[in-house]
Amino acid sequence: MSLVEIVARREIKAEPDDVFDALADYQEVHGRLLPEQFTDYEVREGGDGEGTVLFFRFHATKSRVRECLVDITEPEDRKLVETDRNSTLVTTWTVEPAGGASLATIHSAWEGAGGIGGVFERIFAPRALQKVYQQLLANLAAETEKK
Repeated sequence: MSLVEIVARREIKAEPDDVFDALADYQEVHGRLLPEQFTDYEVREGGDGEGTVLFFRFHATKSRVRECLVDITEPEDRKLVETDRNSTLVTTWTVEPAGGASLATIHSAWEGAGGIGGVFERIFAPRALQKVYQQLLANLAAETEKK
């Protein structure tokens, strides 16, 4: 098994705190940001940053659906870490100042499968997730730039 990683970034014309607050608002905003590959989104505990627990299904393909039960932590200023209880998946959101705007970054990593399945996972999962994450970041920009 080897680590599979995906990174996506986008500059957003909004204040870093506003962008972070939108991401950390799991009760009202975060669910609206998710593309169609995410279904059954449910806040099970909390709803605002640290201490939130989420459930959702991620549809990687029509036949490959992953159920995620995610714990949210905030280890640093303007950083959210989403850790899936059902797998090794960890997704980190970081929002940094970028010359009057913000740079939002999503980084996901997990221990990939072994064997030939793992080879295909390392090749195709990053490409597929890159498209999903770019849509998610576009939704975040639309949500926060309108203010």
